[in-house]
Amino acid sequence: MQVLGIDFTSRPKRGKPITCARCTLRGDLLHFDDMETWEDFDGFEAALRRPGPWIAGMDFPFGQTRRLVENLGWPMAWSEYVRLVERLGREGFRATLEAYKASRAEGDKEHRRRLDEIAGSVSPQKLYGVPVALMFFEGAPRLLSSGATVVHHHRGDPDRIAIEAYPGVLARALIGRRPYKADERRKQTGARLAARREILDLILAGGLGESFGFEVVADRSLADDATGDRLDALLCAIQAAWAWTRRGQNYGAPADVDPIEGWIADPTLSQADSLAAGGIDR
Repeated sequence: MQVLGIDFTSRPKRGKPITCARCTLRGDLLHFDDMETWEDFDGFEAALRRPGPWIAGMDFPFGQTRRLVENLGWPMAWSEYVRLVERLGREGFRATLEAYKASRAEGDKEHRRRLDEIAGSVSPQKLYGVPVALMFFEGAPRLLSSGATVVHHHRGDPDRIAIEAYPGVLARALIGRRPYKADERRKQTGARLAARREILDLILAGGLGESFGFEVVADRSLADDATGDRLDALLCAIQAAWAWTRRGQNYGAPADVDPIEGWIADPTLSQADSLAAGGIDR
């Protein structure tokens, strides 16, 4: 099976392209084949339309929170509210989120999805710092337009499958919360290089354990990229490959995934969600 891991950005350019790790899953071995980069959205869109079969793990939020969708009166179907967001345009979407925050009390301005709470990821409404809201704006409509299947959200071509990934949760499972990447040159330290190398060494030495069910073969030079984009793309591919092995079990996600919000492909999240469900009424 062809497996893609895509490290996304809301403004691809030469210095910060969308980065794609192309891999092949055969039995219990995931083999890294090569790296591809796209300096604009045209390359990303073309890749989404390539004939399958393939599964791609992509590092951006595919959905917004049910709470936000309900409060804004948006359509209660993923494909419909994604089309609405696309019609708003980038600045219109930004203005909508800013106006929503302005009308709400402190501590209740940016909501997190159920999966964000478990994964430790930020709200998909976040516009500053790492602007994942803009990543959603640029990514989700393109996924919908591609005609691919968007797992947990939209049924499309069964040979072209997109699933939400989040490399941070896999990196933390391996080395804790140590920083391992930076876009700013002044933060690209030897300690972060060592952390990236440790992540990759653990993976190549079988550190994924029984949770993932396969081994990984990849080039150790992937850790040399100080931005971490190439390593993150590989981590996304690993999560996508794991989801593919669980395709008969809802791609490894809980049975009650909210189709408005979606889910991130990673075994630790489903395990954590099961533990939380045992002690918390939803």
